[in-house]
Amino acid sequence: MTIDTARVFIGFDSKEVVAYHVLAQSVIEHATMPVSFTPIVLPHLEKTFTRERNPLQTTEFSFSRFLVPALSDFQGWSLFMDCDMLMRADIAELWALRDDRYAVMCVKHDYQPKVETKFLGQTQTKYEKKNWSSFVLFNNAKCRALTTDYVNTATGLELHQFKWLGDDNLIGEVPASWNWLVNEYDHDPEAKNIHFTDGGPYFDEYRNDDYADEWFAMRERTLHVQQRGEA
Repeated sequence: MTIDTARVFIGFDSKEVVAYHVLAQSVIEHATMPVSFTPIVLPHLEKTFTRERNPLQTTEFSFSRFLVPALSDFQGWSLFMDCDMLMRADIAELWALRDDRYAVMCVKHDYQPKVETKFLGQTQTKYEKKNWSSFVLFNNAKCRALTTDYVNTATGLELHQFKWLGDDNLIGEVPASWNWLVNEYDHDPEAKNIHFTDGGPYFDEYRNDDYADEWFAMRERTLHVQQRGEA
């Protein structure tokens, strides 16, 4: 019998190391199904990912995220998540939303950023389908256009706007609560996965962001996880 496992790829940035671990812990704490994690770390991809850094890219995984289907051998489903997120729900709920009619599934945001700069003073770029690619369920067999050569040479908009699909009808939608944008959307106590889009609370200037207390509480549990029943 095959055991269904949620394959989760998380973007890893050397400036946000703690974010990766806190996000992974938040997924683990809420999950009721097996989960496997793969950090997308650029030094691990030196022989595969060769494109030069774009001055406009805000994270080290801005483009390498699109290697997820290839890293999954173009089989099954995989989830990509930006590292500046905090899971508040069971990933099994998300896994139940998968629909084989689609090549990818994501939250279809339609908004204009309220701030002009992102974390560490980086430019806040505005474009169609912004933040759609920050949380993506890949139906890997239907994403074969994302070869390593294509990911290394395609433009940023070709990648992030899913132009490689050739048909927007192949983009399925998941509820907005799975990629709830902090400081862009109003506070929602029922949000399933929150996204600190302009800089996580691990940066001093964002410590007062909405949901920051929850993030720090998860960080403390990540640092001091104890066995059940232990005093």
